[in-house]
Amino acid sequence: MRKINMLSKADMVKGQGVLSAHDEQVALARQVMKGSAVILENSKKACEITHYHSINPEYYLSIDKRKKQGTAVGYVHFLPETVENSISLPRAVKNLFYKYTISFYRRMDYLVTVNPVFIDKLAQYGIPREKITYIPNVVSEESFYPISGEKRKKIRKKCHMDPDAFTVLCVGQLQKRKGVFEFVETARRMPDCQFVWAGGFSFGKISEGYEEIRALMKNLPSNVKFLGLVDREKMNEVYNMADVMFLPSYEELFPMTILESMNCALPVLVRDLPEYRPILFDHALTGRNTEEFVRTLRQLKEEPDFYQRSAHASYEGHERYSRTAVGNQWKAFYEKVFRESAEGKKLKNKRNLLGKERKEELVWKNRKQQYI
Repeated sequence: MRKINMLSKADMVKGQGVLSAHDEQVALARQVMKGSAVILENSKKACEITHYHSINPEYYLSIDKRKKQGTAVGYVHFLPETVENSISLPRAVKNLFYKYTISFYRRMDYLVTVNPVFIDKLAQYGIPREKITYIPNVVSEESFYPISGEKRKKIRKKCHMDPDAFTVLCVGQLQKRKGVFEFVETARRMPDCQFVWAGGFSFGKISEGYEEIRALMKNLPSNVKFLGLVDREKMNEVYNMADVMFLPSYEELFPMTILESMNCALPVLVRDLPEYRPILFDHALTGRNTEEFVRTLRQLKEEPDFYQRSAHASYEGHERYSRTAVGNQWKAFYEKVFRESAEGKKLKNKRNLLGKERKEELVWKNRKQQYI
């Protein structure tokens, strides 16, 4: 049977969306390709498709060998401009890493990006558009789903929080680009609500803004609580204890946290970013600054009808990006790669055969000339 080999070391850094996206995609691929292809992980076997989920150096060195065996597919979770404000490194080191990243992508036969805006950006790096496919992230309904109101109150009590207060949640790594400072400032302006942040410094001291955020956390308003890094198995409870998901991030692609919130039917409030427009449509509320964030959160708290409409719009986003819908896209993509790879091999074999025949013809003519 045909084989797809998933290569990833995303688990080297806990608490990042790339790891969650990898786990969800591999599970979905196993489901939709069942009976037509075997899904392997980090295998050394020769496979028709090698799907690179991360860009580790040892994977870079394997590309030529893997392409001789089959087809190389690269998963694009980030570009140099999206890494710029995530980690703090010397400029020379960053520039070297950026060049390496683009070189990795250029060597792939196909690329899959989680946000359609990346297609133009990848093309600007000289990568042909026909090599790039957009397939959104996906979240399992078995892992993230709504739970009853009484259970939500129990979860809040377990986390030492007011069971009746309007609760605003953010989930993400602690980095300046995630809008940590604006999250806390919004909480200062809404003392009657409680604000919770789930996530930690996934990249440790090289996380952008590490020292500033550490200082901020020493002087938090009484209505703000940082939970630190939470195991993904427990995150459904964290989402469900909240009334709204608030992500004031300045830079994003297709956050898994938004999809997870949608699965739980939470209203979602995000910063108005161009990257969101082709993926979130009207499934999420948007704001441009602290004043607008406070106004929308206040409206969600005080107007039940507005809250219900926003929750419904969010859940419709979950249906748009359901496992069935996204699974069909992955199946179509893999089948296309299998088909085009087979066609490419036939064409290559035909060219080799024609070349061999021409060579034999020339040799024969030369031999004949020797006896004239």
